Amino acid sequence: MTTMTEAEASVREFKMPDVGEGLTEAEILKWYVQPGDTVTDGQVVCEVETAKAAVELPIPYDGVVRELRFPEGTTVAVGTSIIAVAVAGGGAAPEETPAAPVPEEAKPPARTPVLVGYGVSTSATKRRPRKGAEIPAQEASAAVTAVQAELNGHASGTVVQPRPLAKPPVRKLAKDLGVDLATVTPSGPDGVITREDVHAAVAPAPAQAPEPVALAPAPVAYDTTRETRIPVKGVRKATAAAMVGSAFTAPHVTEFVTVDVTRTMKLVEELKRSDEYGMQGLRVNPLLLIAKALLVAIKRNPDVNASWDDAAQEIVLKHYVNLGIAAATPRGLIVPNIKDAHAKTLPQLAQALGELVSTARDGKTSPAAMQGGTVTITNVGVFGIDTGTPILNPGESAILAVGTIRLRPWVHKGKVKPRQVTTLALSFDHRLVDGELGSKVLADVAAILEQPKRLITWA
Repeated sequence: MTTMTEAEASVREFKMPDVGEGLTEAEILKWYVQPGDTVTDGQVVCEVETAKAAVELPIPYDGVVRELRFPEGTTVAVGTSIIAVAVAGGGAAPEETPAAPVPEEAKPPARTPVLVGYGVSTSATKRRPRKGAEIPAQEASAAVTAVQAELNGHASGTVVQPRPLAKPPVRKLAKDLGVDLATVTPSGPDGVITREDVHAAVAPAPAQAPEPVALAPAPVAYDTTRETRIPVKGVRKATAAAMVGSAFTAPHVTEFVTVDVTRTMKLVEELKRSDEYGMQGLRVNPLLLIAKALLVAIKRNPDVNASWDDAAQEIVLKHYVNLGIAAATPRGLIVPNIKDAHAKTLPQLAQALGELVSTARDGKTSPAAMQGGTVTITNVGVFGIDTGTPILNPGESAILAVGTIRLRPWVHKGKVKPRQVTTLALSFDHRLVDGELGSKVLADVAAILEQPKRLITWA
């Protein structure tokens, strides 16, 4: 194991990055390193779960692990140090500044992708410290000790709470007066506690007429032998917030149609057996043909593929389809999407669908795979459900729910026969899609599934 002396090393703090878009926290699921281990630039050191997915974090420099700031299972705010690494080169850690753009011909060879806020350094040049920026060694040591104590005190699995904002003289005043800054209401700009706030916290309250003493409500007791409480966090927390926001922002309309899909089921079996259509080794199921039918319906009715820009008061028509597929995972419901699904042939769509489902089941879906969706399919039929009224994925115009496929008595060619039947439900944003357009899309999907052979022509 590589070792280095204190004089040869400086400690770098690796902070929790924002691995999605505007995320504020992430839970540490698993550490892949321990104190004393040597790490290299780009090496994955831990796995975290954000509100969108489980993500592996690579370290952006070489060194030796000094300390893991939090144990597994801890939810940590973005920007908080999670691991301390001793890196070669004595003295203070260099100030990290954004690297200047590098011409294409001067760029280094491709290497492990890095996360937001942790770009790959393109040179060893260090920025010269500004004059007057030095901090006396005694104050720096005290500051490090204070931060260390605060970080080490938050290993209970809860979100790290930020320190109250106050200048050093105000903190000293509070300490001298015995005031806990966490209990002080700030009045300064950006939530900064002032000297007046501290004095107000110790000032005697104005005399008031005695009021009846109200007994505090007794804490609610829970029978742990009969109830289990599960913290709402990660994917489930994000899903709940997104669904509430969608349900109370977009005016939902849902329409239904019951379809004879007997020919679709026969085509599924034919595609599985035949080498004629290029489907060898690919997973073929009814969902594949339903997805293709929806893409054809969108091509015929392109205005359904849109989004609502409330800030600009504009309807944004999408000339591409990123087809979302709702997937139930152990961490909750996620909706990754197939990019540019409209341009894929039937075999290409089958391959993309298979990869999407496999990645979701393994819990490896990336945040990027869940961004930019335009229309979604949710297959509730796998649970034996006839249909439902699905809620739109935020920012999308429509979602198609597919019910279970079962034998039912059906009038076919003038006679009642057992046929394979399912019910489809299309929910859409009524700001974007009126009843006529929504009905046309749903009717098109149904017509294609009743006569699916034409899908081979459009494949």
